[in-house]
Amino acid sequence: MRIHHLNCACMCPVGGPLFDGFSKGPTASLICHCLLIESEQGLVLVDTGIGMGDINNPDRLSTFFKLFNNIQLKPEHTALYQINKLGFAASDVRHIVLTHLDFDHAGGIGDFPNATVHVLQSEWEATKNLEGFIRKRRYRPEQWSNVKEWKFYPDTGDNWFGFNSVRNLDGLPPEILFVPLAGHTPGHAGVAIDVDVDGWVFNAGDAYFFRHEMDQPDYHCTPGLRFYQWMMEESRSKRLHNQARLRHLMKLHGNDIKMFCSHDEIEYKHFHGAAA
Repeated sequence: MRIHHLNCACMCPVGGPLFDGFSKGPTASLICHCLLIESEQGLVLVDTGIGMGDINNPDRLSTFFKLFNNIQLKPEHTALYQINKLGFAASDVRHIVLTHLDFDHAGGIGDFPNATVHVLQSEWEATKNLEGFIRKRRYRPEQWSNVKEWKFYPDTGDNWFGFNSVRNLDGLPPEILFVPLAGHTPGHAGVAIDVDVDGWVFNAGDAYFFRHEMDQPDYHCTPGLRFYQWMMEESRSKRLHNQARLRHLMKLHGNDIKMFCSHDEIEYKHFHGAAA
């Protein structure tokens, strides 16, 4: 398998380094770190970022998040544009594996109408109850209204470095698995890919937001992202518990697992251009 790292969103909230820890100006630079996997079963996209449907119809995103995140709606940030640039067509994407269904992760689903979409069952169930200020705005059903085939999975399964994992996803290579990491959303998951001699690539999604949250022993987060995680969490206890487990995972197995979160541009730059 060959893995491409894609940046499929551009969000520039006011606050600069108070969010991303490095910007010099008044706005920060946050991304959506997605993966494109070349496999014998066709292309597999892990998260989709912002899609062409969001660009063509910005009203399907909530006004609150468009303003709060200062989302830049440009075609070149979409997975579709970047996949085309790599020489592939939308029809080549046969599977989409989602860490969760937030608007900035699921926006590009409609750009790949032939793809089967894989998500944890508990995440899908969460989208059926859109009560509350954040949940009503984070989940945008119009983004996935044209999906022809869904595959849903339980939150339990085999052991993966001390975590429950869901293996043998329907139609996907056995090297790709879900790792449930509830907290940010009810059915949030990481996606782990076994790349043989190079170990594992692990997309932890929104289980954490800032690279130094995984530091040992003095982990920390910027004030802006600490607030954003608090605002978006469905369960603080589960979110913090899973962050602690991820730190422990990297302490014990950091040589075998290359982990990143979805929105840290510094982490993305470390991976971008590399292929496994």
